[in-house]
Amino acid sequence: MFGHFRWQSGCAAFMALGITAGTIAPLVTPTASFAQTTFTDLQSNYWAAEFIQQLAQRGIIAGFPDGSFRPEQPVTRAQFAAMIGKAFQKAPERQAARFDDVPSNYWASSAIQDAYTTGFLSGYPGNRFEPNQNIPREQVLVSLANGLKYNASSNAESNLQYYNDANNISSYAGSPIAAATEKQIVVNYPDVKFLNPKATATRAQVAAFVYQALVSSGKAAAISSPYIVALGEPTPSKPVAVTIPEGTVIPIRYEKAEKILVTKDETAPLTLTVAQNVVTDKGTLVIPAGSQVVGELRPVKDKGGSQFIAQKLILTNGQEYPINATSEVITKTETVKKGINTNTILRNTALGAGAAAAVSVVTGDKAISAGEILGGATIGGLIGLFFGKNSVDLIAIDPKTDLQMTIGQNFQVSLK
Repeated sequence: MFGHFRWQSGCAAFMALGITAGTIAPLVTPTASFAQTTFTDLQSNYWAAEFIQQLAQRGIIAGFPDGSFRPEQPVTRAQFAAMIGKAFQKAPERQAARFDDVPSNYWASSAIQDAYTTGFLSGYPGNRFEPNQNIPREQVLVSLANGLKYNASSNAESNLQYYNDANNISSYAGSPIAAATEKQIVVNYPDVKFLNPKATATRAQVAAFVYQALVSSGKAAAISSPYIVALGEPTPSKPVAVTIPEGTVIPIRYEKAEKILVTKDETAPLTLTVAQNVVTDKGTLVIPAGSQVVGELRPVKDKGGSQFIAQKLILTNGQEYPINATSEVITKTETVKKGINTNTILRNTALGAGAAAAVSVVTGDKAISAGEILGGATIGGLIGLFFGKNSVDLIAIDPKTDLQMTIGQNFQVSLK
C-alpha cells in the first residue's frame, strides 16, 4: 500500500563452503533450525537448488554474509574437508598424519585431520595436503566412495562406459567412480552423460554429490532430478525446441487491480500473468497458463499514451526466456481534480509512482492509504512536479482489455 513500507533484514552465517580460498576460519556455524535456505543468487529453477537447500537446512553448508550462495564458485580441498565433517559422522580408521602445509592453527586443521583419519581424504607425497588447491570433480567422487567404503561391482568398466568422456577419468579414480555411479552419487549438469572428471568442482556440484551420498547412506530422502546418473534407466530425452511465431497473441491477466493509472511521462515496472494456455496448431502446449511476463509500462510520447513492453517470460516450471512482445498503445485518460475523494480513484487501482505523486498533490491527500504502487521512480522525488496543479490527466489502463500482447519476433522455448 502507498504510504506503508516494511523493511526486512537478515543475516547469513557461513561455514565450510561459505568461504573462499585464503580466508580465515568461518566465523559462525548456523544450526539446522536457524539455517538460511534461500539465497539471493539462487533461483528456484536452478539445477542444484534443492540439493543446496536441503544441505543448508541440515546446517552442512551455508551462504555468505551478503545472502548469496555463489554456486559456481570453486571449492578447495580444505573447504571440502570441512563439509565432509559436517555431513558424515564416522569413527577413525587410521592414525592422524602430519601435513607440513597445514599448521595447527590453520582454520581447517581439525577438519582435515578428521577427513584423513576417517578415510575420506589423503595427502600428497612429501607430507603435503594442499589445502588451498581447488578440488576436481573426480577427486570429490573418489573421496565419497572411499570414505563410505563403496566398491564397484564386477561390471565396473562397463559402468564407466556410460560416460561419453570416460577416457578422461584418471586411472586411480576408475573403480571408486564406478562405485559412486552404482550408488547414484554422480550428478552431471547439463549433460548427464558427461562427467567432466578433471574440471574443478563448484559449490553447487559438491552440494549435489554430498547430498546424493547421504541418500545412498539412508540418511536423506531422494530428490527427483534428471541429472542424477542412474544406470539401467534410459537417458532423459533432450529438450525439443519449439518456435513461437511472430504475431502470436498472449492473453494475460492482472490480479492485483482492475485499473492501472500512470502519468504520460513515466515508466513503471509491471508483471502480468498468462491467462490461458498458448498452444501450437498441433495442440502442443508452449506457454502454460500461470506463466509470468515481466516488463514495464513505457510512455509513447508521440501518441500521448503508454504501452506495455515485455522483457522476460517465466514459465511455470521456472524456465526463463527473453521475449519481444508489446501491447497496443493506450491513450485513454482519467482526470483527477482537486478535492475529489481519493477512495473513488484508488478502489481496485494500481498506480505508477508518478501517478501516486500526482494524486497525492492534486487531491491534497498526503497520506494515501489505498492502491497498489507499481514502483519505478521514487515517489517523493516526483511530488514537486505537480505543485500548484488543480488537475492532472492520467493514462487509464484496463488490464483485461488493454494489455493483451503480441509477439513481435519469433522465439524458441524448450519442451522437455
